Amino acid sequence: MKTIKVNYEHTDTFGGEANYSWVKRGTIEMPEDASDMKIVRRVKKALGLTGVTCNKVFSANGIAFKPIGVCQIVFIDFE
Repeated sequence: MKTIKVNYEHTDTFGGEANYSWVKRGTIEMPEDASDMKIVRRVKKALGLTGVTCNKVFSANGIAFKPIGVCQIVFIDFE
């Protein structure tokens, strides 16, 4: 089975923009045919955000989502 590497960054926001006063980075491997929803769920699990409602936002080179009620954002890109 072919896999892809999924990189993620979880950081704070200020004024709605990524602030990077702190950041958590990581990489997970997923099947090449994994859906966006499955990738988001695995990243949320890795960050301890399972069950946290998030708004998906558009990103130029991947997926991004914002947990509701906190000033944070998660960026996801693929290798």
